[in-house]
Amino acid sequence: MRTLLFSFVCLLSFGGNAQLDFTKISDSSYIFTTYQTYQGNRISSHGLLKATSKGVVMIDTPWDTTQFQPLLDSVKLKFNQPVVFVLSTHWHEDRTAGLDYYKKKGIATYSTYATKNLCREHHFPEAQFTFEGDTIFQFGNTTFETFYPGAGHSSDNIVVYFPADRLLVGGCFVKSAEATDLGNLSDANIGMWRVSAKTLIKKYPKVKTVIPGHQKIATGKKSLKHTLSLARKKYKGRQKDKKKTSK
Repeated sequence: MRTLLFSFVCLLSFGGNAQLDFTKISDSSYIFTTYQTYQGNRISSHGLLKATSKGVVMIDTPWDTTQFQPLLDSVKLKFNQPVVFVLSTHWHEDRTAGLDYYKKKGIATYSTYATKNLCREHHFPEAQFTFEGDTIFQFGNTTFETFYPGAGHSSDNIVVYFPADRLLVGGCFVKSAEATDLGNLSDANIGMWRVSAKTLIKKYPKVKTVIPGHQKIATGKKSLKHTLSLARKKYKGRQKDKKKTSK
């Protein structure tokens, strides 16, 4: 695992809001939530803000394009610091929509090389910088790491872990404990998702807070175990359908 060391020298309330909501995890960590309509339903999409001694780190971008600047303004108001780093956990719009906007603001934007290639292929915004393999980032005394558990929601989905906080940003690979299914399967690998979910659970046995890509946030491994359960159920269902079709 490589280590990257960085040395970068609210208009909206932090509470319920129709377009941009904030949930406090700690004095330095907030979940930001924006919304879009998907298949006729209003869907929440979560990202993370982490204040460090070198500026604020953003994991994933707002899904709602009208909230790119309001989020920056809110961060400045709350933390009295700018956003200096943005990382997208996979190529879909709910993770990457703001990459071009934040690049133009002079903010360093990052993704894996695989994610950048998929963004380019699908004509989505791309990160300015890329990395390959599981990587450790450090901003002052704040350290976090990326981990690729394997394909699941998409072929490139990664998670981000903050060991000091025992905080895991799961992106769309991790389903909320209240999810009734795996959601958007247009780019999913159903055969691997259950295997990858099991790998993720083993990787972070002491996780305290898990942020899924959508819906309710849970403490402990509840969301991780639920993701594994949903993936197993979907895989078994598909295997049964294949057997019926082959008869």
